[in-house]
Amino acid sequence: MAEVYDPPRTRKRRMRPVLVTLAVLVVLLGIGLIVADRVAAAFAERVIAERISGQVAAQGARSDHPDVTVLGVPFLTQVSSGHYDGTTIVLRNFEGPAGGGKSVKVPELEVSATDVNAPLDTVRSGRGDIFAGTVTGTGTVDYAQLAALIGQPGLTLSEKDGKLVGTAPVQLLGQTVQVTGTATLEVLDGVVRVRFSDVNAAGLPDLPLVRSFIDAYVKDLAVDLKVPKLPLGLVVEKVEPQPDGLEFTASAHDVPLTGGV
Repeated sequence: MAEVYDPPRTRKRRMRPVLVTLAVLVVLLGIGLIVADRVAAAFAERVIAERISGQVAAQGARSDHPDVTVLGVPFLTQVSSGHYDGTTIVLRNFEGPAGGGKSVKVPELEVSATDVNAPLDTVRSGRGDIFAGTVTGTGTVDYAQLAALIGQPGLTLSEKDGKLVGTAPVQLLGQTVQVTGTATLEVLDGVVRVRFSDVNAAGLPDLPLVRSFIDAYVKDLAVDLKVPKLPLGLVVEKVEPQPDGLEFTASAHDVPLTGGV
């Protein structure tokens, strides 16, 4: 039987629907993988958020529900390897006890977890722990709140040239004067020590009586601020004055993101 001649143009026309079908399948497969990837990431984020909420409550603190974001795309590739690019956690309106019936409020506690590892079964079942090699957190306590914790009437705090400065009106020698001083900050065993020095009263002579009064007032400005227990075992390492408040930095190592308190 003689072979029927099939011109190239005809073959191309017949192949075109096949190629279109393959292209559609590839696109659909890609979309399916993206959806599956985001579903898996959302599951891990939900597990971490629920566990952190439990930690906050168990420590006598409170906050809005944690906003957790697992970094890195594709997520499923990270799941299969058990190693993740990292995780960010935001706790808004965090408030924790600071001793003496007082509390400390942090509008936004930002946490970053790196070197995150989790077995595949943990992510799939929700049982077990997801560990982070390093966790760091930052937050800010506004100056109005810090002044209230110190408890001296009329005291205002601010940042100037990277230092914490306090100013307050006091009655001395029959007149109201502004007393101003610079504070030193130290973190020791979970306590932020605030101590004022270089205090002076504008417009008053440098007499022994005046200096004695100022020295006594400085002692009343001192405060030991107990840092509330933070989730994920975060420990405050330093505090720095910023224009909007006293910023603290905390860290922890080898932390179970989904473990208990």
